[in-house]
Formats: sequence, structure tokens, C-alpha cells
Amino acid sequence: MSLPAAAPPDPPQTIRLLVVEDSQVDYELLLATLARERIHVDARRVEERDELIRALAEARWDAVISDHHLPRFSSTEALQVVRASGLILPFIIVSGLIGEETAVAAMREGADDFLVKGRLARLGPALLNALAAAEARRERLRTARELEQSQLRLRELLAHLDTVVDEERSAIAREIHDDVGGLLTALRFDLSWIERSGEERSAERARYAKQTLTQAMQATQRIQRNLRPPVLDAGLLEALHWQIEDFRRRTGVAVAFSSNVDTLALGTVTAMTVYRTLQEALTNVTKHAQASSVRVGLVVGANELSLEIADDGVGLRSSDLDKPASFGLRGLAERAARAGGWLDVSPGARGTCVLLSLPVRADRAPSDGAASDGATR
Repeated sequence: MSLPAAAPPDPPQTIRLLVVEDSQVDYELLLATLARERIHVDARRVEERDELIRALAEARWDAVISDHHLPRFSSTEALQVVRASGLILPFIIVSGLIGEETAVAAMREGADDFLVKGRLARLGPALLNALAAAEARRERLRTARELEQSQLRLRELLAHLDTVVDEERSAIAREIHDDVGGLLTALRFDLSWIERSGEERSAERARYAKQTLTQAMQATQRIQRNLRPPVLDAGLLEALHWQIEDFRRRTGVAVAFSSNVDTLALGTVTAMTVYRTLQEALTNVTKHAQASSVRVGLVVGANELSLEIADDGVGLRSSDLDKPASFGLRGLAERAARAGGWLDVSPGARGTCVLLSLPVRADRAPSDGAASDGATR
């Protein structure tokens, strides 16, 4: 009983090959060598720079094989033309007149391989390996581009999310002020009436209720300010002063504030980025730094704004910034990037420095000297 005959292998895909060669004989020898390796090629021969440039523009090629020495051209120049085209093409040098140093230099410039014309046995494997390497480079480039596009879309989504969150915070703050604030004020009037007109026992309960109501109103105002500080409507500098003063009252930590401007008008995105950066930095001081003092400096130049917040606390470790749950500073860095700037956090053994830099075109009034808000202000 005879075994069935094995199916013939599939013919290899035709390779479109561009050959830089001035000798027709050497060109035909190269094609014959590939044919013996059962590598099918659709080839074209060019001799000069202009021919190579036109060929690259007119058709799609899979690889380039170049002689090293030509009458008016060289493999080095050919490689430069191929790289300048922006195409990712395997480039193999085949020549009888190339030294080892020249070959190594060509490999450093981006050539995939080099062979001696008298020894072409390695031509087929070299070409196939170069094609595989080129496809791997193209795949890496596609992956890098897709990653870049994905990161761009993510930044756009985060920017939209920040905008939506800020708008929603503003809307909630208005509702708290208009609705909840109004109801609490009305309730205070009612309790005051009970306190004045009711019997002593009811009046006493009303007084206690007013104390609780006062705490509720203070909490409501604090929540409203955190959502969308009304002081921002008075300008960024006033908002920073208010935020620092509030931090002093709550924590007892001394804060020195200095600025080289007396007034400052910025766009909404920039102003909110500065405000939220200071807010997050001071929050981190409260939670983690165990600091006794904080220094805040605002410097506005012709095209750049810098905000520096430095404390004398226990400091951060570099690993602290890489924690999976470390979203506060990461979010600030993303917000700064979307505003065209950057955020740097410098941890140290003693204290931490947060530096924000943003591009600005600000309407500002420079002060005669640095405006200072000392620790006792």
C-alpha cells in the first residue's frame, strides 16, 4: 500500500525588489541566485540617485539591494535616499569593493546586511531576515502610533471630564447657595421666632437647634467654596490669598506667600489649574507632611507663570509618587499638561517642593517689589 504523495509547498510570495546596480551582468546574477533559493522577485534596476528617487515614488517596494561603488553613486548615498523617503525598507549592500569598517559604518547608519559579490550563498536568508526585521520595525511603529493616538484621545477625554466636573461643581455650588442656603436661612428665622415667642422649654430647644443650624450653614458654605470658590470671581490672586488664609486657620501652619504681581487676569483653564494645584499641595501638607511652615511663591513673566509650594515637612520618597492610588498629583500633572505646562514634584529627605509652570499671556500690574503675604497676615 503506497502512501499518498505530499502536497507541494505553497509558492513564496513575490518580493518587489529595487536593485541599485550599474552592471547588468551582476544584476542578472543576483536574480539567478534568488531564483535558485526559490525566492520569487519582481525586480527593477536603477543606477543613479534621481532614478532611485523616482522609483521609490512611483511604486511600492519590499526591499532595496545596492552595490557599494557605482560611477556616480554609492550605497551610502542610496541608503540616505531610502531613509529620507520615510519608508521602512530593508537595505542590503552587495559589493566586491567594501571594507569591514565601511560595512560596519553602513550597518550603523541603518543597513540591514552586507554581502560580498563573490559569495552570494547567504543572499536568500539575508533578504528574508531583513524583510522580517523590517516588518517588525513597521509593527513597532504602528504600535507606537496607536499608543500615541490612544494617549491623545485619553488626554482629550480627561480634559473634557475636567471641564464637565468643573461645570458640574459650579452648578452644584449655585444650587447649594440658592436652594439649600435659602432653606437654611428660612429655618433660622423660624427658630429665632420660636426662641422669642415660645415657652421657655421650646425656646431652649430652639437655641440648641440654632447652634446646630449654624454648624450646618458653615459646613454648607465650606462645601460650596470647595466646589467652586466664589472668591475666584474676584480674581486669582484674591482666591490664592483666601485659600492660604483658610489653610492657616484650619491647621495653624505658618504660610509665607510672595508674588511679583499685584493683579492678574487669566483664562478660566489656567486660573483653575493654578488654584487646584495650590489646593492639592496644601491638602497633601495637611495629610502627610507634618510641616511647621510652607512657602508659596507666584512669579509671572511675559509668557510664563510659575507657582512654587515648598514645605519643611517629612518629605516624600520617589516611590510615593508611583503608588497606584497616587491620583492627586498625577491629576494635577495631567491638568498642567493640558494647559500647555508641566508640574514637577521634588521629594527630599526634608520637605517637598511642588513647581507648576504654565504659559500665559496675562494682563497684570507688576508691583514695585515682590508682594508678600507673611505668616502673620
